[in-house]
Amino acid sequence: MRRYLGSLVFALTLAIATWPAFANGDYLLLATNRTSTMQKELDAAAAAGHRFQAAMGGETSYGGQETVIVMRRDPESRPGRFQYRLLATSRTSTMQRELQQAGREGFEYRAQTVFETSFRGNEVVVILERDTEQHGTAWEYELLATRKTSTMQKELNESAARGFQLVGLTVGETAFGGQELVCILQRPR
Repeated sequence: MRRYLGSLVFALTLAIATWPAFANGDYLLLATNRTSTMQKELDAAAAAGHRFQAAMGGETSYGGQETVIVMRRDPESRPGRFQYRLLATSRTSTMQRELQQAGREGFEYRAQTVFETSFRGNEVVVILERDTEQHGTAWEYELLATRKTSTMQKELNESAARGFQLVGLTVGETAFGGQELVCILQRPR
């Protein structure tokens, strides 16, 4: 009961503190423990003129393990200008393949996180964005995952020598291989 009351007080305080931002529609907070639901919510928010700002996976007071995404209305762009793709998997080969496909379609990396999903356990979640007004930009991705920091340093330097730049890093327990570093790198195609 005490934990519930504390959570309720926190939620009310947060709601009051952020009311002006939500009242004028500048920010939109999305939270769900299902990646398919999050993809639908990202699509709806983008169609309404919101653009991705930040993401994090973890345990929330009411939802348990969730991916939480904050979107912001972009006054400089038209509704639907940006499209999003959410990738979630527990296998490096699957993530690498999905990243490459999205990169060929012009999706650019925005964020990644690790969270425990309802059905598959720990997964790496990657959010990609495509600007529909900029045609012709394609990306190539490389995913590195290892338990040893010395191995990661070596692999990062090898990738950098081939023109890749680091865009994201997570450290956490994943089904990729337990407690490990997961780096995502990109370069123009």
